[in-house]
Amino acid sequence: MSTMNISLPDNLRTFVDEQVTRRGYSTSSEYVRELIRREQDRLRMRDLLLAGAASKPGKPVTGKYFHDLRDRVRKGVKARSGA
Repeated sequence: MSTMNISLPDNLRTFVDEQVTRRGYSTSSEYVRELIRREQDRLRMRDLLLAGAASKPGKPVTGKYFHDLRDRVRKGVKARSGA
């Protein structure tokens, strides 16, 4: 793991320290890593949504589609559990 040093104004440093205490993080680094992971997730979701919006329309979804999907999921669960 590499190290990165950042400079924060006093009010932001105080905020980070408060969040570490309130949310139960061990260190400020742990808190910042969590914020960065959330931002990565948010950007991935944004990219997926934009890709979906730009894609061609699919087939209409019907009740049969959901019925078949439930059956496939149930069969997959049974197969993995050995039932």
